[in-house]
Parts: sequence; C-alpha cells; structure tokens
Amino acid sequence: MNLDSISREIVIAAPIERVWSVLTSSEHIGAWFGRGEPTPIDLRPGGIMILDHGEHGTFPTRIETVQPPNRFAYRWASAHPGVQATEENSTLVEFTLTPEGAGTRLSLLESGFATLVIPPEREATAGYESHRAGWAEVLGNAAKYAERADLSA
Repeated sequence: MNLDSISREIVIAAPIERVWSVLTSSEHIGAWFGRGEPTPIDLRPGGIMILDHGEHGTFPTRIETVQPPNRFAYRWASAHPGVQATEENSTLVEFTLTPEGAGTRLSLLESGFATLVIPPEREATAGYESHRAGWAEVLGNAAKYAERADLSA
C-alpha cells in the first residue's frame, strides 16, 4: 500500500467551468471545504489561499498551479495551523478536471505524506488516514455544492 499519496475521483453533474469556479473562487471554497465564509485567495502560482478548517485550524496554503479550467494545485501544511505551507512542511494537493458528458470528472491527488513530519498531537487530523477518509467527504461536499441548481459559474 502506498502511504505517500491519496487519489480520489468523482464525477460531478455540472459543467467544467462551474466546477472550476467552485474549486477556485473565494465565494465558493468555504461553502464546501470550510465554514461557509468566503475564502481569501490570490489565484496565481505563488499566491496564498487561506483554508479555514474549523476546529482543526486555519491554513495559509501556497498555490502551485493554476491552469483554468483543468488543473489547480496548492501546498497545504495541515499539521501546522497558521504556518505558511512550504515544500518541507506540506503535502501537494492537485485537482484535475476533465469534461465527462454534460458533467465533469474531478480527480484529486494529495502527495508527500511519506516525508512529512507530523507532530503526534496532529496525527489524527493531519495524517495519511485522516486525509484519506476526509477527502471522500470533502469531494462529496464539493459535488453537491457544484450541482446545486441555484449556483452559477
């Protein structure tokens, strides 16, 4: 079993432009990932996106890739709330979007767990198993949100 990366896929009944907007727009990110509040995001490589993960903390991620509407990636230091993500303290979260019929296939890859040092008190929320289970729920939330009839791209 590969304990370095997590891979998930989901087909969302929404056009690729809408799914892209849900993943990358300030007004949408908090609705499916965080606490419902708009998420500050500087959508460019090297920009910062602040993820508010509720009781687990607030995380200043570093955006790595922005290729609308197909690829979005950022570094997330989930073991270190409030600390800027770097290559040394974070995992790389990559979203790939491809059209599938009238919908969108969303693929997620989070990698870098094998070399990540996680403080013991954060293992339950920042470790491989936590993220493996968490992404299933979070991607489901993103899909439900993107599929809402009242949501515009």
